[in-house]
Amino acid sequence: MSEILIDRTGQPEVVAASDGSLTVTVPIRIKRRGLRKVVTLPDGSKMQPRPWDDTPTPLQLALARGHRWLTMLESGEARSLKEIALREGVDDSYVSRMVNLTTLAPDIVAAILDETLPPEVTLFELAAGTPVLWEEQRGKLNGGDDSSCPLTGTNMF
Repeated sequence: MSEILIDRTGQPEVVAASDGSLTVTVPIRIKRRGLRKVVTLPDGSKMQPRPWDDTPTPLQLALARGHRWLTMLESGEARSLKEIALREGVDDSYVSRMVNLTTLAPDIVAAILDETLPPEVTLFELAAGTPVLWEEQRGKLNGGDDSSCPLTGTNMF
């Protein structure tokens, strides 16, 4: 059974039980600061929250645009890529390349969303001339080795 107990005093400690479970004690104080809470350590110092950067990267934006535009085509909201390009005020070839991103392998899409693609992989490489087969896409990113994930190098098959 898990239990959480907040205690302002004492020293940090770890206690191992005979059943293999651990009890970790960390003395903290939680203070309200407006609508948010601040963790204060026993020595009075404050833990700084991890900054969240929710600004999408250019690759993430391109992937989202590609999926939105493909949905517009599939739903009948737009009849062609040319019509989408006119609505959005962009070039036809740009729309086509962004829609190409919707065919990327799931592990490559996950790497785009997690921001773990190698920095040398560019939007142009992913969007222009993208192979249809996922193995070939991985091979293009791995320099010819199409059997492994571009992120971890582990064998996919």
